[in-house]
Amino acid sequence: MDAHIRKVYVPMTETGFYILYCLQEEMHGYNIGLRVKVMTCGEVTISPGTMYGTLSKMEKDGLISFLREEDKRKIYQITDLGRDVLNLELARIERLYKNSKGERYNGR
Repeated sequence: MDAHIRKVYVPMTETGFYILYCLQEEMHGYNIGLRVKVMTCGEVTISPGTMYGTLSKMEKDGLISFLREEDKRKIYQITDLGRDVLNLELARIERLYKNSKGERYNGR
């Protein structure tokens, strides 16, 4: 992973995290928004502008890839680089959580 990707995506924004997390399955932007709303009990919503801007940036940076278009909706999925970034972020979140509970983090 190059320094640019690490600098831009680690740590991730909450929006970026949820988008990348959802794209472990093939999905389009509207479904990502619905999934995030359900996962967070409505506490996190992603506006269309933020959604499509983030998808475009992640695609350009190689974290996700466009698979196909269905009914004028673009279907995306996470790439290997995206998985690496997501795993770094998940480890960071796990460390923060364990530290907040007074536990020592020993890595994955």
